[in-house]
Parts: sequence; structure tokens; C-alpha cells
Amino acid sequence: MILILALVTATLQPASPTVGDRITLTFPAPVVLAASPEYEVVERSGNRVVVRTFKPQAFTISGTAGGVAFRNLRVPVTSVLKTDDTLAPAPLAPPRQVSYSWVPFVAIGVAAAAAILAWALVWWRARKPSAVPAQSVPYVRPEDRYRGAVLALRNQPSRAARWAALANETRAYLAATRALGTDLTTSELVPRLREHEAVVREILRMGDLEKFSPRGAPALDFDEVAVRALELAAPRVSEEVAA
Repeated sequence: MILILALVTATLQPASPTVGDRITLTFPAPVVLAASPEYEVVERSGNRVVVRTFKPQAFTISGTAGGVAFRNLRVPVTSVLKTDDTLAPAPLAPPRQVSYSWVPFVAIGVAAAAAILAWALVWWRARKPSAVPAQSVPYVRPEDRYRGAVLALRNQPSRAARWAALANETRAYLAATRALGTDLTTSELVPRLREHEAVVREILRMGDLEKFSPRGAPALDFDEVAVRALELAAPRVSEEVAA
């Protein structure tokens, strides 16, 4: 539809707008609409303007297009209601009966059965004895273990931290045979010994220096100290042989 007022023309889209429609008015030149309570300006861009109203009646617009003023340009608006509409709400249809589905419950049951079966299989396999019997670790007396460790350290002159290793083996041996805990310091452990205090003190002191001193352990004949360390286990071996 083309609206004409004086020298101003405008194209209306849609041609027959209804209440609430976005009505596009296209002018031949940039347009500026005057404010009015009869309509709402939704969008404005150059020579195009979009308005709408929620009143079921025609309204007029005014403004300027390309510097030319226009007034009372009439825009028709029709109602969406039928003639003599009573405004009564349409009757509601009764709710449709939805068939009950057992599919979710079947799926839950299958998943639960699979979980129970998996746990039962795990429990059964855990109770089943291993096909390969566990190999028993042979018992090694503390004396034999200590002697073997000392002899191994003697045969490794290039091993790093050899004094610290000898000190650790000595502490472990005393904990196993004298009930002297490995958490005791050198000053706490040595006074509790009844014999071999000198060699134990020397071994632990050299180990502490090697581990904690920035200059390391001083030069000392390792083989000579190791021979004396073997004497810690020798008396107990002789006692067991005599028995």
C-alpha cells in the first residue's frame, strides 16, 4: 500500500496490518517521526521506520521526510478479533491419556543385574586361590645378613656413600639383635651398648659426617673398620654353634 500526503509518499508493509504487527513505512527521503502516544517507534534507519500499536484502530503519524513536513499520515490497523466476538476463551480439550511405559524400569533392572553379576564375579575371583603358589622368602638371620652386607661394602671401594651405607646396616643390625631403635641418634645409641662401643661410635660418626657434613667423611681405612664391624656378629654366631 502507498500512502500519499501532499508531496510525501510512503510505502506500507504489511499492506493490512493488525494489532501488534511491526509496520514498516518507507519514505523517499530520510524521515523523522514526531512522538505520539498512538504508536511506538520500534526501529529507525534512514528513510525507513518501523512502528507498531496495540490499539485496534487506525492511527496517524507526523514528521518530516527529506526536510518536508507532513501531518496526519493515516495508517490503517485492523483487529485480530472477529466481528461481535464475545471474548470468551475457547473450550479446552481434555488431557490426552498417555500410555504407561515400562521401558525405563526394564533398563534400570538390566543395569542393576549386570552390576550385581560383575561384583559377584569379582568376589568369586578374589576368593579363588591363585594357581601359582606364593613362594616363601627364606629366613636370613640378622647376623648373616649383617656380615653379608659388610663384606659386600668392602668389595665395592668405588661405591658412593659407603660409610653411610655401613652406618645404616649397623643401625638395622643393632635394632634387630639389641632392641635399639633406628631412630636413636649416635649420642643416644652408643651409651646403651655393652660392648663394641668404640667401633659402633666410629661407624656412626663417619656415616653422619658423610651424610650431613659439607666436607664429607675424613680419610679413614674402610677395610680396617669393616673387619672390626664383623666382630659385632661374631660372638652371637659362636654362641649358637656352641649350643
